[in-house]
Amino acid sequence: MKDRGLRTFIAVLAGLAVIYFAASGHRSSGGEGSGVSGGVVLLALLVGGLVWYVTRPGPAK
Repeated sequence: MKDRGLRTFIAVLAGLAVIYFAASGHRSSGGEGSGVSGGVVLLALLVGGLVWYVTRPGPAK
């Protein structure tokens, strides 16, 4: 992927997807409190970083 803006968008989208699914799963279990824990935020950052790394441009030919 050569477009840095697209890489950023996909990485942010992956992180937000982790937060969304973690929060929606937490709500459906009927647990106390609302919000997102620090562990979920850390996981979202790790997933975003992994997506950023995986979508880096390859070597020029």
